[in-house]
Amino acid sequence: MGWLRRSVAVLVSLPVMAACANVPPGFEPRVGEPGADGDRPGGTVSPSLAPLAAQLPDDCETDPRYPKHEMRGVWIASVRNIDWPSEPGLSAERQQEELRDRLDRAAALGLNAVFLHIRPTADALYRSEREPWARYLTGEQGGDPGYDPLEFAVGEAHARGLELHAWFNPYRVGWRDPDLENLTAGHPARRNPDWLIEYDDQGWLDPGNPDVRRWVSDTVLDVVERYDIDGVHFDDYFYPYPAEGEEFDDDASWSAHGGDHDDRDDWRRANVTTLVADIHDRIQETKPWVRFGISPFGVWQNSTSDDSGSRTRALESYSAIYADTRAWIQEGAVDYVVPQLYWYRGFEVADYDELVPWWSREVDGTGVDLYIGQAAYKVGDEGWEGAGALSRQLDLNTEHPQVTGDVYFSMTDLTGRAADAMERVAADHYPRPALPPAVPGADSAPAAVTGLTAERSADGVELTWQGSGDARMFAVYRVPGEGEDPCALADAANLTAVVGADGSGEQRYRDASPGDGPVRYFVTAVDAYRTESALGAGAAVAAG
Repeated sequence: MGWLRRSVAVLVSLPVMAACANVPPGFEPRVGEPGADGDRPGGTVSPSLAPLAAQLPDDCETDPRYPKHEMRGVWIASVRNIDWPSEPGLSAERQQEELRDRLDRAAALGLNAVFLHIRPTADALYRSEREPWARYLTGEQGGDPGYDPLEFAVGEAHARGLELHAWFNPYRVGWRDPDLENLTAGHPARRNPDWLIEYDDQGWLDPGNPDVRRWVSDTVLDVVERYDIDGVHFDDYFYPYPAEGEEFDDDASWSAHGGDHDDRDDWRRANVTTLVADIHDRIQETKPWVRFGISPFGVWQNSTSDDSGSRTRALESYSAIYADTRAWIQEGAVDYVVPQLYWYRGFEVADYDELVPWWSREVDGTGVDLYIGQAAYKVGDEGWEGAGALSRQLDLNTEHPQVTGDVYFSMTDLTGRAADAMERVAADHYPRPALPPAVPGADSAPAAVTGLTAERSADGVELTWQGSGDARMFAVYRVPGEGEDPCALADAANLTAVVGADGSGEQRYRDASPGDGPVRYFVTAVDAYRTESALGAGAAVAAG
C-alpha cells in the first residue's frame, strides 16, 4: 500500500511541557478546560494520560478523504470451510500458515479488522468446556486440532495491528447431513434434545426457550472473559429464513413461554431482542471496550408494510426471521450494525442508493455505529462488473457521514474474484491507514510513548520507541516539514502506519518511502478503547 518511508535521522528535542512528555508548541493538552475531552470533566485527567484529541485545537479542519477512525473489515468464514481452514483435516502448522496468509492480505489491503467465524454450528474454533470442536478443523466434530485457533488468531491479528471480532452463530446447529447425523455426545443439542428444532434441511436451537438463550449468552461471555478479543459479532441468522411448505415447530416453547404475547410473531421478535440486549449488557459489565454488533439482512421492512420502511420490494428481516433491527438500534442493544447491502446501485428490488440513506437515518443520533456489508462474492456478476464494482458502492457511502466503515464478504473473494476490485477500493478509498472506530466511555488514555528515535539506513528510516503495557497498537505519523502544526494529526492525512504492540516495551517500525523532504515523526499509543495517547517527543528527519 505504500505507507512506508525512508530518510535521515535527526532526533530533535522539543519544548518540555510540565508533567508531560516533550511535545511541539501548540500540542499542549487542554485538560484544564471544561469539556475539553468529550464527556470527561475538565481537569480530571493528568496530562500524561490525556488523549491526543485534548491536544488538538477545536478549529482544526479535517479532510473527509482521510478519516482517522474507520471500520475496514472482512469476514473470515469457517462454516463449510468457505475461507479458513481451506479444508478440514489440515495439520495445525498448515492451518496456522493459511491464517497468517489471510491476515497478511487483509493488512496489505489497508483493512484493520477481521471477523473470524468461531462458532458456526453450536461448536467451537476455540478450546471450550461447553461445546465440541467444530468439524471444519479436523473433519470430525470434537476432533482436537492440537492448538487453540482463536488464541492463535488473536495474537496474529494484533501483531499486525488488526482487530479481531469473534463471530458467533447463536442458534444454528447445522445441516441434517452431515451435522445433525454426526453430533457428538457433548454437543448441547445432543445433551438437550428438547432444544433442537429441525426445519427444512437444518437444525436450530430454539430461540423461544429461555434455557437456550441463557446457554448462548453464557457461551459468548465465556469467550469474552477468556480471550483478548476486540468485538463480538452475530450475522443475520436468528430464526431460519422461510422455506416453502415448512413450519418452524416451536409450539412447545410458545405454549410454555408465550406469556402475555397474543401474537407469535411478536413473541419471536421479543425472543431475539431479549438475547441481543442481554449479551450487550453482559459484555458492557465485563469488558466494556469489547464491541458488540450484528450484520442483519439489508431490509428491515418495505415501505408497503410500514410507512417508515425502505422503498424496496424484498424479504423483510422483521417478519421473515424476526429480527427487529430498528428496536436494537433505538434501545442501544448493539454498538454497531453492518446491514448486508448485497445489491448493486440501481437494482430495482432493493437499491443500494435507497438503502444506504435509509440505514443512515436509522442510526443518526443514536450512538450506534453504521458499517455497510459489501458483497465481494458477487464481483463479476450482473451489475457488479469491472474493477470499480465495489468502489462505486463506497462512493455513495462518502455522501452519508453516518456510514463509518465497511465489511467485506468474504476473505476468499478478496484474494480471488474481487482481487482487482479491492485493489481499486484501496486506491480510491483507503489512501491512508485508519484506526478502528473508537469506543465511547474511556476514562483516560494510554500512556504516551517515550524515547522515539528515527535513524536513516539504506532501507529507509528506522523508528524505535518505548510503549507501555496498556497499548494495543501504535499510530505512526509522518508530518512534512517541521511538523509544528498540531492540526496535522487531526485526520489520517499524515498517518503512515498502524503497528501492533508486541508486548516487549521497545517497538520498531521501518518507514521505507518517506520522500526526500524534511519530515517529523510522531507516534501515539492506542489502547483497547481505541483511544490515542497524548504525544511524546517527535523525531525530525532532515531532507535526504
